[in-house]
Amino acid sequence: MAFAVLDTALEMLRRTAGAVPDERLDDPTPCSVWTVAQVLYHAAGDQHGWASLVGSGALPTYDPFAPPRRLDRGVVEVVTEAVEAATAAWEKVDPAAESVRTPLPPVPTLAPSLAAAACALDAAVHAWDVAVATGQGSPLTGDLAEQLMPAARATAEPLRGFAYGPALPGEAADDPAAALLRYLGRDPHWSR
Repeated sequence: MAFAVLDTALEMLRRTAGAVPDERLDDPTPCSVWTVAQVLYHAAGDQHGWASLVGSGALPTYDPFAPPRRLDRGVVEVVTEAVEAATAAWEKVDPAAESVRTPLPPVPTLAPSLAAAACALDAAVHAWDVAVATGQGSPLTGDLAEQLMPAARATAEPLRGFAYGPALPGEAADDPAAALLRYLGRDPHWSR
């Protein structure tokens, strides 16, 4: 894929979903109103949304902003299908294009590399949510966080109160992953 940051984040989401035991699907997450299953269904729905706008693909059959607790299919299958749809759609995007559409109403278009990073941001942050909620440890590396921060700065402000909470104050010991999470309103030391 021409957008390595997105490839990395999508694989992180797929791996994290695959490592969730069935008995942990109802566990709480840093997204305080959603369970592990709901965050995964939301993340899958977001990837379908991106795919439908940047290339090809269908929207999910459910509202990703009111994700179900369960679907007829398991979360791993739903997430895998979404990752595959996103990968196929982004493979059709010309990195040299002037802009691509986004599913972010306040930010309707972005340069392809920034849009891919915004899509990756969504996948990576929700993978982090699920990983820390299920005891997997943080999959968000400092290198990936540094690559995602420009997309966070380009998209987070108009989405605060909807997709992101208020930014949390930084701490001197923050690494790039912690700084990104705090910027997006997440406590990098969250635990249930």
